[in-house]
Amino acid sequence: MAAADHANGFVSRRCGSKPLPVLPGFAHINRYWDKVHGACAAKILPGEYYVTTQQELIVTVLGSCVSACVRDPIFGIGGMNHFMLPQSGGGSIASTGLSESARYGNVAMEHLINEILKHGGQRRNLEFKLFGGGRIIAGMTDVGRRNISFVHDYLDVEGFEISAEDLGGDYPRKVVFDPKTGRVRMKKLRSMHNSTIVERETAYLSELETQPVAGGVDLF
Repeated sequence: MAAADHANGFVSRRCGSKPLPVLPGFAHINRYWDKVHGACAAKILPGEYYVTTQQELIVTVLGSCVSACVRDPIFGIGGMNHFMLPQSGGGSIASTGLSESARYGNVAMEHLINEILKHGGQRRNLEFKLFGGGRIIAGMTDVGRRNISFVHDYLDVEGFEISAEDLGGDYPRKVVFDPKTGRVRMKKLRSMHNSTIVERETAYLSELETQPVAGGVDLF
């Protein structure tokens, strides 16, 4: 069970043998003890993002989706998003909880950056690493390529530099990001024994096409 820390507004969630504070709005994200890396990890799905000040990992699996791993190495805060489509005309600006609009790259990037800045990060310090954008859904438009073009253009317009990336190709990826150190462990899933990722992204893409998004987000 989660327990509120009234001193700082954090919520504590048990991960392994100890409770670990969670920033407001992220208590619902699935967190678990990663035996391979010997650390607490937060797993994000398409349309989600996660920001932390703690010593923990952020994990996701990408097909045509793209994730940005962003951190401020000076102030010790970072996060990751996971988006499926490049851009929407708007998105919810709810300050707590994750909006369905984060499925779109422009909103997902703005939410992630704003949360890092809100909790002490400085824009001038931010590091960006990009992953995903594979072409894994046969017979469909190259969503991955569109996502790659979007995130490159977005960071260029906002004046951010990319410190590392692994984008494109025809395979999914598993990404494990350590916001404290900036280290990313990435595994290319070249041999897929099931169609879970393809089925998930195909269904998710179909769902996005029927769900409207309203509102707007401003980048600090």
